[in-house]
Amino acid sequence: MILSIHFEATLSNSFSRRNFLRAAITAPAAGTVFSRFISTTEARGIVKDQSDLKPVADETTGLPLLRLQDGFRYRSFGWVGDMMSDGVVTPEGHDGMGVIAQTGDIVTLCRNHEIKGSRSFGPAELTFDPKAGGGCANLQFNVKTGEWLKSWTSLAGTVQNCAGGPTPWGSWLSCEETVIGPRESFRDVQYEHEKHHGWVFEVPAEGKATLEPLQALGRFVHEALAIDPRDGIIYETEDRDTAGFYRFLPNEREVLSKGGALQMLKIKGQADLRTGAQRGVRYQAEWVDIEDPVRRNTPGANDGLGVYSQGKAKGATTFGRLEGCWYGDGLVYFNCTDGGEAKLGQIWAFSPEDQTLSLVFQSPSHDILDSPDNLTVSPRGGLVLCEDADLKPLRLHTLSRKGLLQTLAINNIHLHKGEHPRLTGDFTGGEWAGATFSPDGEWLFVNIQDPGITFAITGPWNELGV
Repeated sequence: MILSIHFEATLSNSFSRRNFLRAAITAPAAGTVFSRFISTTEARGIVKDQSDLKPVADETTGLPLLRLQDGFRYRSFGWVGDMMSDGVVTPEGHDGMGVIAQTGDIVTLCRNHEIKGSRSFGPAELTFDPKAGGGCANLQFNVKTGEWLKSWTSLAGTVQNCAGGPTPWGSWLSCEETVIGPRESFRDVQYEHEKHHGWVFEVPAEGKATLEPLQALGRFVHEALAIDPRDGIIYETEDRDTAGFYRFLPNEREVLSKGGALQMLKIKGQADLRTGAQRGVRYQAEWVDIEDPVRRNTPGANDGLGVYSQGKAKGATTFGRLEGCWYGDGLVYFNCTDGGEAKLGQIWAFSPEDQTLSLVFQSPSHDILDSPDNLTVSPRGGLVLCEDADLKPLRLHTLSRKGLLQTLAINNIHLHKGEHPRLTGDFTGGEWAGATFSPDGEWLFVNIQDPGITFAITGPWNELGV
């Protein structure tokens, strides 16, 4: 069965592997030209029915953990509870992830762990707050042999590390999705933190993470960020029902500890773009200054004090639950998980060059796309979209540069007694997260948050146009 829809798409069409490596790991050379396609065209989108995707055996465990399009294969790694190379047990909550370095055939990734927790899972020298359970792990993979190599703790003692983004200089910026403070507890986890949270932390490919939060990037319910490698400006998303889209202008490129200016996006004549957005329109952008980036909004309230409220007081624009954010070929793409008329998700593209915002796609129904969360840009152009919804099973989609929306993979994790030493049950509702490509474009790395598994997927990407 094939389900067809029509939509208008704004996608880059010439995002080369060279540009991808440059954007993901190294700063671009002066005078680099980033060609892109930002005009709006009519295209036909196709979503494959779930019956078209067949179970494929994992090359690590032999279990049919995923249903994939023909020709694709995968290897799992980093299961929750597995011992990492440093002797630390792999924590749960696999979330945002990015490739942050490559040496020869070996790529290094950093993976977030979205955990509240009551104590750090890592060693003291990597722990920011001993009563916080989140953090990061680094992983290595050989793109030539297709083998996972090792993993280790790279940051601990943080809270709800949801997403973040890779830097052009070879590190990962990990974002906390909370603004909880000292002597405060979550309703479902009764313990008191020792430090303020709601920050961004920088995690290197090698060595130890800096435990000083990058406070100038703001204290709010962070989700993801993307960096324009041409000027070092950082774009940030906020995961609230009433959310802002931000940019950070560093005082010194690549040295974020030296501070900078935080601003919130203002679209002329549009106070709220959760609904009513039109495809084919380039919305003109302005930016308003956030005077006090470390002043949090009281959880559940717009009290006029925090980052979002400061921006709204100056006319900035509201979005609905901003999630994934990724730079590609001169554009910054980001998801609105419950934006759009059906409240099932919007995909936006911001052009730093001409300061315009364009609606790429909004979902009309659950069957088409349900609550896009993390996203990434392929070296060939096009997007990969991770679903985070209440339905089962959850899906991983591709949106090609020609406007084809297809289901790439379906969560098929049913673990029966004896198939895994620690886990049993139906995990098909586990969300997809952390999608990121290897610089050569051959491998897609992605997580399923529950129970907590990382995958490396490869196959005929050109057939998908992604």
